[in-house]
Amino acid sequence: MDRSTILETIKHIAPFDILPEDKLQEIADLFEVREYDQQKTLYEQEISKLRGVEIIVSGTFDTFFYDSERTKRKQVIQEAGTIFGAISILLNQRLAIRTVIVEKNTQTLFLHRKYFRTLCAEFPAFLKFFTSDFASRMLDPDFAHFYKKPAWKDDSFVEADQFYSKKISDISYRNIVTVSLEMPAYEVAKTMSENKVSCVFVKDANKKIVGYITDILLRDRVIGAQKTNETVASEIMHFGLNSINVNAHVFEAVLKMLRTHSRYLLVEDGGKYIGFMSRNRLLAEQSESPVLFIQSIKTANSDEELRQKWLEVPKIITQLLDRGIQAGIANKVVTTISDAIAIKVIERTIEMVGEPPAKFCFMVLGSEGRMEQTFKTDQDNAIIYEDKANEHREEVRAYFLDFAKRVSDSLNTIGFSYCTGGFMAQNPKWTHSLSHWKRNYEEWMADAVPETIIKFTTFFDCRYLYGDKAIMSELYSFLDKALEAPLERIFFFMAKNALQYEPPLTFFKGIKTFTKGALEVFDVKRAMTPIVDLVRVYSLKNHIQEVNTGERIKALYKAGVFKEEEYLELIQSYYLLMTMRLRHQARQIIVDKVDPDNYMQIKRFSRIEKLTIVEIFKSIKNFQTRIKIDFTKEF
Repeated sequence: MDRSTILETIKHIAPFDILPEDKLQEIADLFEVREYDQQKTLYEQEISKLRGVEIIVSGTFDTFFYDSERTKRKQVIQEAGTIFGAISILLNQRLAIRTVIVEKNTQTLFLHRKYFRTLCAEFPAFLKFFTSDFASRMLDPDFAHFYKKPAWKDDSFVEADQFYSKKISDISYRNIVTVSLEMPAYEVAKTMSENKVSCVFVKDANKKIVGYITDILLRDRVIGAQKTNETVASEIMHFGLNSINVNAHVFEAVLKMLRTHSRYLLVEDGGKYIGFMSRNRLLAEQSESPVLFIQSIKTANSDEELRQKWLEVPKIITQLLDRGIQAGIANKVVTTISDAIAIKVIERTIEMVGEPPAKFCFMVLGSEGRMEQTFKTDQDNAIIYEDKANEHREEVRAYFLDFAKRVSDSLNTIGFSYCTGGFMAQNPKWTHSLSHWKRNYEEWMADAVPETIIKFTTFFDCRYLYGDKAIMSELYSFLDKALEAPLERIFFFMAKNALQYEPPLTFFKGIKTFTKGALEVFDVKRAMTPIVDLVRVYSLKNHIQEVNTGERIKALYKAGVFKEEEYLELIQSYYLLMTMRLRHQARQIIVDKVDPDNYMQIKRFSRIEKLTIVEIFKSIKNFQTRIKIDFTKEF
């Protein structure tokens, strides 16, 4: 292409067509003709740096965004007369906004960025053409989403890591001030004043703390009730205590306060109370952290509000992982928030349908029961209610089945999808009286066969969520006693179940993948399943009360079941895979705006990461060999 042809071409292409003739004559010599004789990737989004702009003379550019699954998004075929690269040069630090595949037999005119910028500076109308075009594109939500990448390290949650990693032992709490049951009100008030506290704890004759008195209780039950100052503490106090272990995390304390509607928590260490903390003080200390986010769940008035809260969680978790927070804590954060949402749903449902006709316990199962939730989560729950006389049995059952369906429908709307296996309280199989639940476990353990083992293992990962804790405690006691019996058959089949999922290793110790669409992937959840399963078997066999996989591994190590090397291998393997899984799902939700899954692309990992994953799978394989020997006697 000669100079005259270049000049004739550019003078008919906007916005070069608005430039004066003498300027066109001047710049015609600055263009470089480029010929592409085969199809190739010309630019990669957020990777390639552009040296200048290109005007397509003939042929096409296939332009699009890649999401994290390498799926093409917002695909546009750019044809002759289109200018490519202007926005990258002007607004994106030269980085390609989109990926470009140039088609075979395409010809372009290339103009170096320094000449292009000079034109923009000299002719405002020329610059306005590109900025106006960009502004109109940004009105498209999908284009704006992919152009403006999410702020992965948004400072709005800058205190998140401190909040979620900080333990009770890391913050200050008050010394316990006590009074006797017989102390008169005026002396109680005087004790509060002298110690500068708004709460004192009441001890009985055996020096055991049995309740507490707050300044508000003094106001309401003495002054407001027009009683005398001689009214004794036992008539003023609030019976019942809430406590938290000194090694628990701060966010757990906050959630417990919000859940139990308590303003004070006793701090416990080794079975002894060593101090207490108030909700106001705790919230004040954490005023800049996501504690306010968790607290805001309590004030949500609809399923839609709760759904919006749940959609914010991936961003919070990503920020925590970026700051080096362990996956175990991240799991607990996800679970803490989902628990708060579920409790809010339960409370709203009770307000709607009326108080339950019997005491009950709403329990969660599976990954939720283990406090290992990710963003691809469904409902796993059940209801246990107290046994009632025969004449009320059907009435009670009808209430809880209706109640369970309403709760399940709300949770599904919020983002916790229905369980495809039907392990939900709305399924009549999983809403029953305590005596019926005991019979369930007895039958499962007595008649263990491979088919039923797979179905009911999830019920050994159960956790109290809402209601009467005594019911759950009674079920735990029953199970612990039942597990003392010789149960080699059940452990045999549970071990066999743990062995059916093999780590995805090839014969030559590579990572075994399968094709999903156009991608080579492996299922990270399936890769983690053997760890969860084998740790569960050892925990039940050794009467470990923990349900969380990480906590079970620690407890088994302390009990001498696992050696230190085995403990470290297992826990590191499990949480490395969990970190990958959480990051993958968060990116799908935040960046790609697609439903999360567990399929990891092997091409997204570096060589070092691949080698690490292979070593993890080898460790899992070794533990499967051990469980085979310990429980099935196979070699």
